Amino acid sequence: MSIEEKKKSESFTENVVTTPGMAGERALVRKLDCRLMPTAVFIYILNYIDRVAVTAARLQGLEQDLGLTAVQYETILAILYVTYCPAQVPSNMILSYISRPSLYIGACVVAWGLTSAMTGVTTNYMGIMVCRVFIGLPEAAFYPGLMYLLSRWYTKKELAVRAAWFYCGLLISNAFGSLVAAGILAKMQGGAITMFFGFLTMCPHNTRWLNAAERRLAQVRLAEDAGEADKDPDNLTIFDGFILAIKDPKTIIFMFMGCSQLLGLSYINFFPTLTGTLGFGTTVTLLMSAPPWIFASICCVLSAWHADRTGERFFHIAGWWWAVIIGYIISLCTMATGGRYFSLFLMATGYCGFALTLAWVSNAIPRPPAKRSVAMGLVNGMGSFVWNASWGPEYHQSMIIALCSLCLSTALGLLMRYILIRENKHMDMVEKELLEGPGRERITFEEAVKRRKGFRYLY
Repeated sequence: MSIEEKKKSESFTENVVTTPGMAGERALVRKLDCRLMPTAVFIYILNYIDRVAVTAARLQGLEQDLGLTAVQYETILAILYVTYCPAQVPSNMILSYISRPSLYIGACVVAWGLTSAMTGVTTNYMGIMVCRVFIGLPEAAFYPGLMYLLSRWYTKKELAVRAAWFYCGLLISNAFGSLVAAGILAKMQGGAITMFFGFLTMCPHNTRWLNAAERRLAQVRLAEDAGEADKDPDNLTIFDGFILAIKDPKTIIFMFMGCSQLLGLSYINFFPTLTGTLGFGTTVTLLMSAPPWIFASICCVLSAWHADRTGERFFHIAGWWWAVIIGYIISLCTMATGGRYFSLFLMATGYCGFALTLAWVSNAIPRPPAKRSVAMGLVNGMGSFVWNASWGPEYHQSMIIALCSLCLSTALGLLMRYILIRENKHMDMVEKELLEGPGRERITFEEAVKRRKGFRYLY
């Protein structure tokens, strides 16, 4: 019996507790976890420190050192996204068609490390502007690209917790980056460190650190999970994937949901500044920025683990948005130190939901891979911020705008949940008609097993 036949037999056989094949699958997943996840998390920590270190540097006199006005500082923050956001879609389109993703992503890691290192030696506004423009291009490949590649390895009920572990790199880096700015790691050059890290991750069919049987098992797992092979048709071009993604209403809904979500969570670029409204000195402020993100990291992993266990998506994402809304309401009602600091913990947990967003996109737009990669790039490629320095220290206007944005993302998420439930019911009805309709007596046992329960969306 071939590996594929053996794997299918084990998948469809009922009342099986343990088989050698299942043990092999668990061993494969452990191997993937040990090989992929630690590297991804660590590089994402470096990624985000390199990207947002300028926000923490503001508290140590960046504007004074470079002679920046408030408008120029806000421009420096925003200019990165001029290249970062648009580049994510073509980057994922390229990634879905190249045979060695490790070379592409590794080159991007080196490029943003070099650019980040150059940022540290700039002496004027134009110099830092140029660096911020160019750092957005290579960094655009990393988060949506890695999420797409993880979707090439893990099934839909394994992906959320891996996405959370990966995204913990960002959450931890918000705490870790504050410590860097506080001077605890003042002698370390983040950009220089990043340049020394290559990145090794490939697709299941050509990965050298798996043997042939493991590579085949990895492909079969995903084929069974979605009811079809995780492979693009031979005649599908890179632009066909883009057209398929744009034509799918789910992509458009996810795009607007992601945009409103990012607007509601855009405080991340100003978190040290918001912590500074508590009234403490620079070092204490930066140190106090760390605990909310450590708390959010723990919540993120626990939430994703439960999401994978239950197969539920919407409430595991939107529930954290609602926590942020409560945090905004608290901050709108008081400037007391205790209340404001507690609200920062609630606000930080909003990214527990964001961490699962692309996992949900991958579940809802699974095939073909080219379409999925474009959809993930589109959803992650939109965002904004509304934290005008002139609105501080209360930032009431910013919080009201962000609160309304999260209400909008909740409504769009509910709409997506309704669509997916409706499509699942339609598939149930079609399968029931096939099994109970005319001619069912001529269906073989193997065909009946295949039709018993096909692919379903997670909502």
